Amino acid sequence: MTNENTDERESRAVSVGVLKGGFGKTTTALNLARELAHRNGSALVVDLDDNGHMSQNLGYGDQYQADENHAEAVLIGSEDPKQYIESVVGGLDIFPAHEALEDVQSGLKEATMGTTRLKENLVDPLLGDEYEYIVVDCPANRGKLNDNAMYATGNIIIPLRAESGYESGLTSTVQRLVMQAREYFELDILAVTPTDLENRIDYDTRDRALLEEINSREAVAKLVPNYARLTDDDWAALENGSYDDDLPGIRHRSAIDRAHDEGLPLRDYEESCDQLSAYAELSQIVERGEVVRE
Repeated sequence: MTNENTDERESRAVSVGVLKGGFGKTTTALNLARELAHRNGSALVVDLDDNGHMSQNLGYGDQYQADENHAEAVLIGSEDPKQYIESVVGGLDIFPAHEALEDVQSGLKEATMGTTRLKENLVDPLLGDEYEYIVVDCPANRGKLNDNAMYATGNIIIPLRAESGYESGLTSTVQRLVMQAREYFELDILAVTPTDLENRIDYDTRDRALLEEINSREAVAKLVPNYARLTDDDWAALENGSYDDDLPGIRHRSAIDRAHDEGLPLRDYEESCDQLSAYAELSQIVERGEVVRE
């Protein structure tokens, strides 16, 4: 499918990252990349997470455990990345992770210009030529792989879950990843998105606390997608029982879990799932390079 708003888009790479595990990072990266492929004909997702959950779940366990470390071959050895790219579904391709990504990270520390290798050897040769959009699923820890992802994309989307420690996940990612990167190169936060929300928000729940946190902090609120945005009027409507919109944020759906179990993006498992609209808006944010208020 072709995006009709071609005048508003430009080729762009984006990282999906947060310095805390279990926050829906890989699910967000996969479904964002799938929606970008659906809207624009093709997209590439790069699995830089050393646990390789996305690659293995999509059926590329052989590549993850292969004798040849293709990530090392490309990032350290400057080999052509196209020979290691695999087709997923519907115009979405993947550059799989490898189980020895920690060795790649060590090699990048010793390599000349070790922070620039992903950009020079994979993103620049493919972005705008082979793919209009590239999404990088980042590791949940600091290091040269994350540095490479931040430098190569210049953009990041931060997913958050409504569980104990979400504040530290956001604060740590901004302070230890984004702010430190900005000392050396430009890095924009495109969006901060709550994921896997499942509780009511008209009383004291972790879901409500997370939504209040991101919508009340001035620096963060402008980065909240419309599907998770709550204004003062919305909060008042929640208090008096007149709020009649869909619950904000990417909500927990069994279809998302089942799609994961089947090794498929959500669109290709259950196209009727109501949460696809959130991933569609997230893809629009990447296309436009910012959150646009409705």
